[in-house]
Amino acid sequence: MDALCQKYNVPAPRYTSYPTVPYWVENNPEEKVWLSHVKREFENSNAKAGISLYIHLPFCESLCTYCGCNKRITKNHGVEAKYIEALLREWSIYKTTFNDKPIISELHLGGGTPTFFSPENLENLLMRLFKGAEIPEKHDFSFEGHPNNTTREHLDTLAALGFRRVSFGIQDFDLKVQIAIHRLQPLVNVRRAFDDAKRAGYTSINFDLVYGLPMQTVDSFSKTVDKIKDFMPDRIALYSYAHVPWKSPSQRGYSEEDLPAPEIKKAMYDNARQSLTNMGYHEIGMDHFALPHDDLFKAQEASRLNRNFMGYTTSQSQLLVGLGCSSISSSGTAYVQNEKKVEDYLAATSRGTLGLIRGHYLTDEDMKRQSLIKNLICRGVASIDQDILEGLPAPAWESLLEMQEEGLLYLDSSELNVTPLGMNYIRNICMLFDAYLYKGQEKYGQFSQAV
Repeated sequence: MDALCQKYNVPAPRYTSYPTVPYWVENNPEEKVWLSHVKREFENSNAKAGISLYIHLPFCESLCTYCGCNKRITKNHGVEAKYIEALLREWSIYKTTFNDKPIISELHLGGGTPTFFSPENLENLLMRLFKGAEIPEKHDFSFEGHPNNTTREHLDTLAALGFRRVSFGIQDFDLKVQIAIHRLQPLVNVRRAFDDAKRAGYTSINFDLVYGLPMQTVDSFSKTVDKIKDFMPDRIALYSYAHVPWKSPSQRGYSEEDLPAPEIKKAMYDNARQSLTNMGYHEIGMDHFALPHDDLFKAQEASRLNRNFMGYTTSQSQLLVGLGCSSISSSGTAYVQNEKKVEDYLAATSRGTLGLIRGHYLTDEDMKRQSLIKNLICRGVASIDQDILEGLPAPAWESLLEMQEEGLLYLDSSELNVTPLGMNYIRNICMLFDAYLYKGQEKYGQFSQAV
């Protein structure tokens, strides 16, 4: 393991928000205050960028032991109808807050397993959700599909509703790894789902790959990446496995001795990165790769890449409404999260409330740092506010100078530029400007390792 990798392999946030969730200060935030932030941002941005919607569908028929997402394991599909009604009750609260017809420019169905829901129930949900809303000609609708149960009917139904992007959770093609993480997914199922998506008219297909899983080796993961040549999806999300058994007890289903060592993980990533580059993919921010025709690559080239709780996005909207249990919403000036348990969420919407359990209202200082971190993680370059620079704690300032000597970044009086080498450690660089880490080190260990 090289010295830089060893040095920077520490717990680090992924910065889909700033401040990150463990440092949000509002418990059970007042719904009225949150909705005032929503209304203000809606009035500012709806006619320009529209709004983004994230809908969390938590149900899965079986447990994938590596997964850190909020999910509910059940084979009872009778849960679908009740959950849909709860989602629509929640959406109605937001709709009454808006002073005009909402323009839905971005929508993502996440989970859980969205294709746990039948095509008919997904159509019912979305048709009712779209009622009274406007769908612009240029929109970005996507969903997460499990290759084992994403049918042609799912794909056709969602395509008819404007979906053109699908993300298939592949993780690894190796059988030994699939057994270890309890996600048996035959190659024939991946091929069927991929070909059906192409035939249904999807123009952006993503494969999720995960390195650092139990039983993976450098050789086995290289073979998984090599199989990408047989498909050539438009995007690749190349995620480092986040081992957080204190948050996801299912990850205790295997021993930490089964996990590849950090130097092995680094070799997996380096090999995969080189192979994908050789195939014609371009690296996007961190963890992502895209072919030149894909909108994600075009957004990066035009400096329009954005980042929110759905990860990297081409949307410029500051208003993200999250529907469903555990969903997170953002107004640009505030964050909130819904009840995590399905039953608590259903009960909250039955009472006519959103069921908010935590949140954060951003200060002016938060907004400056949010902008700085977002620019670094999306563009690798950011203007530096002198007050932030001069106020860096001594350890952060020393680390900044060390990173410059190591060739990870270069800093002048007003701008910080991250080098290609530094993008490998972008999470570590962003941490230098995270004021909350220096105020609350006791929460530092809640994050996954940077490598």
